[in-house]
Amino acid sequence: MAPARPLTYPRALLKISGEAFGGGSGGIDVGVIERLTDELKAVAATGAQLGLVVGGGNILRGTTASQQGMDRVSADYMGMLATVINALALQDSIEKAGVPTRVLSAIEMRAVAEPYIRRRAIRHLEKGRAVVCAAGTGNPFFTTDTAGALRAVEIGAEAILKATKVDGVYTADPAKDSTAVRLPRVGYIEVLNRGLQVMDTTAISLCMDNKLPIVVFDLTRRGNIRRIVNGEPVGSVVTADAGASPKG
Repeated sequence: MAPARPLTYPRALLKISGEAFGGGSGGIDVGVIERLTDELKAVAATGAQLGLVVGGGNILRGTTASQQGMDRVSADYMGMLATVINALALQDSIEKAGVPTRVLSAIEMRAVAEPYIRRRAIRHLEKGRAVVCAAGTGNPFFTTDTAGALRAVEIGAEAILKATKVDGVYTADPAKDSTAVRLPRVGYIEVLNRGLQVMDTTAISLCMDNKLPIVVFDLTRRGNIRRIVNGEPVGSVVTADAGASPKG
């Protein structure tokens, strides 16, 4: 029997938006979480170490609440608490599937989650546990995209996997522009200069400074996360050494 091929990304961080948990509506869609759990269980079976950062937009988005008149700092803290709700729902589902999971929160709440400590997160990963990082960075004015990039760098991930509803980075929104072209590889600077909707500018800059690849992929296609850690070409890769891309 031939030996298994080494993983391309033995340790990665998966960034999932809160909207993904809602399945297109508000609240938490249990069916969506169960399908995601199946995907994560398949990834765990490869031996890959996977950290996760979850958003909370299906419950409350801080920027939206502040636009409606709420104090921005209070609204952002409420959004962070929403991410903890999603993290606990995901932990419950993953552990029922037989994969030990720990929720680490940037806002201390010991009754439901461990405090986020970098070395503790790494130790959990080394022991084969999934690590769900909640409450963003613990600071207002920072998105969960930035939290994902920060946690990925802190735990020494080989890549950050950005889950979306489309199969990569396009020159324009493919739902609105039929001439949009998918970019299999694109540079950090090009993403920033062209305003491509990958992650916010702070997150992109953090990844660029630390040479951390961003893999943008379609979460709705089954098996994509496992394919990525195995090195199969999935979605688009944002990196420093991207070749020339089509002009949009």
